[in-house]
Amino acid sequence: MCGIVGYIGNSDAKEPLLSGLEKLEYRGYDSAGIALRNEQGTYVFKEQGRIATLRTSVDQDVMASVGIGHTRWATHGVPSKRNAHPHQSESGRFTLVHNGVIENADSLKQAYLVGVPFASDTDTEVIVQLIARLVEEDGLQTEEAVRQALSLMKGSYAIALLDEEDAETIFVAKNKSPLLIGVGEGVNVISSDAMAMLQVTDQFLEIEDGELVLVHRDAVTIKSPDGVIQERSPYQAELDASDIEKGMYDHFMLKEIDEQSIALRNIIQKYQHEDGETRLDSDIRTVVQESDRVYIVAAGTSYHAGLVGKQLMEKIAHKPVEVHIASEFVYNMPLLSKKPLFVFISQSGETADSRAVLVKVKELGHRTLTITNVPGSTLSREADFTLHTFAGPEIAVASTKAYTAQMAVLTLLAVDTARVSGIELDFDPLQELGIVANAIEALCSQKDVFEEIAKTYLMTTRNTFFIGRAVDYYVALEGALKLKEISYIQAEGFAGGELKHGTIALIEEGTPVIALTTQSHVNLNIRANVQEVVARGASPIILSMEGLEQPSDTFVLPRVHEWLAPLVAVVPLQLISYYAALHRGCDVDKPRNLAKSVTVE
Repeated sequence: MCGIVGYIGNSDAKEPLLSGLEKLEYRGYDSAGIALRNEQGTYVFKEQGRIATLRTSVDQDVMASVGIGHTRWATHGVPSKRNAHPHQSESGRFTLVHNGVIENADSLKQAYLVGVPFASDTDTEVIVQLIARLVEEDGLQTEEAVRQALSLMKGSYAIALLDEEDAETIFVAKNKSPLLIGVGEGVNVISSDAMAMLQVTDQFLEIEDGELVLVHRDAVTIKSPDGVIQERSPYQAELDASDIEKGMYDHFMLKEIDEQSIALRNIIQKYQHEDGETRLDSDIRTVVQESDRVYIVAAGTSYHAGLVGKQLMEKIAHKPVEVHIASEFVYNMPLLSKKPLFVFISQSGETADSRAVLVKVKELGHRTLTITNVPGSTLSREADFTLHTFAGPEIAVASTKAYTAQMAVLTLLAVDTARVSGIELDFDPLQELGIVANAIEALCSQKDVFEEIAKTYLMTTRNTFFIGRAVDYYVALEGALKLKEISYIQAEGFAGGELKHGTIALIEEGTPVIALTTQSHVNLNIRANVQEVVARGASPIILSMEGLEQPSDTFVLPRVHEWLAPLVAVVPLQLISYYAALHRGCDVDKPRNLAKSVTVE
């Protein structure tokens, strides 16, 4: 569920909607659709696949000055025309598009919609059918019905709703999913990304979570959850030739943090087969299956992704894995197993340390696999096999979306290996990765929270510690690396239990300690470690997973499968690092002494 556009004005809505959806194609999607409203009724056009296909199916004779559109990434229900948005109520009166996940969709169905025939497998249709029921059976006005439906929903959403009996309004609301209102002269628009509607206006209004917005041709009315009108001024979206590649962003790093959910959806799309499962190339599958041990070799952020990959491979596929720093391995090779497989992880595919290891192990006759973001790179060309991360170009020196993309590909590698080995999985990896993508979007919509954390704790500190246990320790390492490389704060990541073995001597009054707890089996352990540093004057920042939270926690992460928690837990650390560097006056995209691709040993 990836992109929303809407249009209400005095001109034909078709082209602004279709052009807007094309601007959102970068976000990744599997189907698209638009709904057009005129005096004769509401006309819905939707197709699986590209927007170019949708264009050919739209009836050009239908003229309408009101409409909504959507690009979908499947989470509930397979990619299909049937599950594509927009969705309509049984009566056809209401038409809706939606981004996000409604976590209690099934319970809402059972409580309010028994006997209602559903035309799709989506959670989105539950929303529109629920609104229709509240209007047509309970007698509520549309605005109140929308507000009531929102109060019953749990999860994330950005919605735009058409009512066939109200040609002058698009009803809009959001919670944890991005959505903007563009304002113009005699025309107003809706978009998940301002870039999609810049051809109509450069003036945009931000919407707060829980607000209900009534969008008319000549006015926009924003109401709080309890119905109080909110006054808000638009901001101007400014672009010039020097920063057009950054779009609306001040820095590539922030743009690339936001693109992580898109990258995950691209990965699922690229590796998903027609039967709905994810399978790798048969030759890769064979070589992984035949190996008796996997050796992951990487550097920096990619090394941290490899540490998470070790956990995934061993827990999901029961395949033993070792992770090595490339620059050490090439000069200090350990005793190898009889049938090793070497996996090289590199954003650029040009990392010199990793290539030195690749050359050496190929000379020894071992099989090699590269995971990289750059097709045709040296590591990709020279390894026996390649898995691409499809994250798109990453410009900022501090890697963000490449890291999460690497972990996602490692997840698919582990799942594929497990299936070939006959190991039964208790979770749907595609669905879980889709939930992760939505969770990342929700986190990225709360940037102000992480900016405030950075401003409160990191503006004057000389050092910061990150702690975690189990896989959270590996995320702590990455969080510390992000902070130190762009803000120049001395930051270190530690396993929580190691604090008392020396590191705790460095704790001083006010020292920030960022603690991660996303794993239930070590939740209490890491909290005990937090108390140890608090007793010595530290200022704790606790990031917990929903279901493990305590009242004193600083922030609660959206709940995802524990095995995939690192993909979500790292996002706040990236944003905290970004804002720490920004407010300390550092060059975010180009930190001193660092290069994007390390091509020398």
